[in-house]
Amino acid sequence: QVQLQESGGGLVQPGGSLRLSCAASGSIFSINAMGWYRQAPGKQRELVVRITSGGTTNYADSVKGRFTISRDNAKNTVALQMNSLKAEDTAVYYCNAIIVSRGSNLPRVYWGQGTQVTVSS
Repeated sequence: QVQLQESGGGLVQPGGSLRLSCAASGSIFSINAMGWYRQAPGKQRELVVRITSGGTTNYADSVKGRFTISRDNAKNTVALQMNSLKAEDTAVYYCNAIIVSRGSNLPRVYWGQGTQVTVSS
């Protein structure tokens, strides 16, 4: 079994910062890309940022220059530092990873349970 466990999130004022963390655990052989998605009320889930095992990143235009993703391959963790938060960043944030389990040759997509980020004064 493979699980993604998120932490962080909460309520912050506009202009503030938050840090999200996600740890993958279980029977893991390898992890390809990891990243964060978000879903605001009434909207589709969208990519925030993803990072490959080699460190290549892909940010949504709306968060470039404000959000920073980091990854620790040895610990199977990924973090998202969010600065200069805006009201429109309010959403449920989901950790995402493409993982090959031990004993399997096929990568699968895994999701965390989601963590609420609310930006409001």
